[in-house]
Amino acid sequence: MSVVSFARSDTSLNAESSEATYRERLTSRQVGDVFTIPSVQSGESKLASSRATDFQLDKNPFKIPSDIDIFLLRDRQKEKARAERERRKTLKVHEKMTCSTLQGAKQSGFKKEIQMEEEAEDKELAAEAERLKALRESISWKIAVTKDQVVERETMHDYINQKRQMFLLQYAVTVKKDEIQKLENLAIEEEAKLERAEEDLEKDAAMFDEFLKENDRNSAQALKIAEKETKAKLEKIIEIRELTAQMMNIQSEIARFEDTMQEYVVFKDFLFQLSPKEWREEYERKRMKDKEKTVKIVPDKDFAPSKSRDWQQRRKSRSLPKHSSFDLSGIDLSSSRTQSQVFARKDSLRLSQVSSRQNLRSQLGKRSSIAGDRETPETPSDDDDDDEEPVLYFTDPHQLLNLFTELEEQNLSLIQNSQETEETLDELRHTLANTRNKMDREIEQLKQLTVTLQANIVKEEETAADLELKSRVFSFGEYKADVQDKMLVSLHRKVLEVYRRCIGENEANLGTLQMLTVIEHQLDDLLECLERIPPAKIEQAEKAKEKERRMRMREEKIRQQRLLQEERLQRALARAQADVKRKSGRRLVFRSEPPAYKEKEDEDQGLIDKEKEELLYYFT
Repeated sequence: MSVVSFARSDTSLNAESSEATYRERLTSRQVGDVFTIPSVQSGESKLASSRATDFQLDKNPFKIPSDIDIFLLRDRQKEKARAERERRKTLKVHEKMTCSTLQGAKQSGFKKEIQMEEEAEDKELAAEAERLKALRESISWKIAVTKDQVVERETMHDYINQKRQMFLLQYAVTVKKDEIQKLENLAIEEEAKLERAEEDLEKDAAMFDEFLKENDRNSAQALKIAEKETKAKLEKIIEIRELTAQMMNIQSEIARFEDTMQEYVVFKDFLFQLSPKEWREEYERKRMKDKEKTVKIVPDKDFAPSKSRDWQQRRKSRSLPKHSSFDLSGIDLSSSRTQSQVFARKDSLRLSQVSSRQNLRSQLGKRSSIAGDRETPETPSDDDDDDEEPVLYFTDPHQLLNLFTELEEQNLSLIQNSQETEETLDELRHTLANTRNKMDREIEQLKQLTVTLQANIVKEEETAADLELKSRVFSFGEYKADVQDKMLVSLHRKVLEVYRRCIGENEANLGTLQMLTVIEHQLDDLLECLERIPPAKIEQAEKAKEKERRMRMREEKIRQQRLLQEERLQRALARAQADVKRKSGRRLVFRSEPPAYKEKEDEDQGLIDKEKEELLYYFT
């Protein structure tokens, strides 16, 4: 009742505002019991705040409100961040947090603030709803609202429509409430799922941390085992290298001993081949007898296998070092690279030494083959000589020296004979080549001579045919003998004149044809000389001749003009000296003057004049 009385007193004091609010509510035409009625206190606070803001705006209309001032907000955030940094500096070590935990704390703080704000809003909304509900249920409020309202009569149709609208609105409200409830349930379920997912993630993180720790322990243990294994491996590698070095030393010693043995065997064979034939035959007979004796002593059954086994063992013992050396080099290659390189160098050195020794043996074998003039029987085999003591014919080095001097003298004589034969052979080859070249040149000259003779024969035949034709023409009866003789004499004179001008006097009393041939040869020589002369000189000579010709023509033209001038002067002088004849009567004229006749210029006249000029230039 106190609330209602307070509302009445307020409405009586402030009638204008209540009428305004009532009219607004009537115009809004809200239906049913759902009304949003503001309280008196909230209205008064709003009016006071609006008046204060209006006063501030009237006082300074350009001032930015504090809640939207960006620069002020930025300064506040900077100040807050600086204070936070200063606070963190004063914290102890166990109170400080990492970046990830700080971000998590910020997010959790934001969540808490949002939850607190939501709870406060929910509380305010609940309180407002309770207050509105109480106002709606109070009869005094209804009377105060509907006191001055004019009640209009409504029809049944309007009432039914209002009820229908109220039902639809209530139905919409209930549907929305159900949807809100469903969404709240879904939100609760999602939050539960998120909590379970967070728990699962925490468990997974713990398991992953445990796995990382286990992995670190395993890696540390594996590193320790690997260090032990590497130490053991290095020790084994060092031991293998020492053993391989010892094996290589032993193999090098074996190879050296084998090389010396092979050299000694080669020397023995060489000395055996140098020994006389009679001593070798006697030695062979003695060796065969010893073999027969040993064969008789040893049984036949055990002889062949034991002999073959001994021979195989000897062959294996001789071939083993080389194979073993290559096998060891392969082991070294698998063990370490540096050791393999060292061993490869040693093998290459040993192979070079063996090749040099083999070359020495081959040279000694060649000398022994040259020294042995006679054919010798086969040398004793290595298998038989291994068990026998070496027997040599030579007991003194002087014997070998004497033998070498004899062989050297023989070789020198043979070399001298071969050199003499080579010199004679070179001389014969040289003479043969010279004679061959000489014959080839003569053959070429003869071939060229035959070709020139054939060409001359063809030319002479052609000239004979031409002369025969000319003689037939002249003797055909068209010309008489006296006329022909006169023509021949005139031709002879002209040819003689040309001959004198071009070549010289006819001291040998040559005939007309002979002089013509000489002139033709001279003309050919001149043409060849012209061909050999460079074109620049020819052009220069042509220009000089052309200049001379023009000068001569100019002089001739000037001379003719002078003659014409003299004739003109003589005619003028004659006219001046002659008596003057006076004409009497009228001058005779044509009745009509006939058209002037234009002479056509002959085109060939220029060519004829040019030919005449050339004839005058070349033959005067």
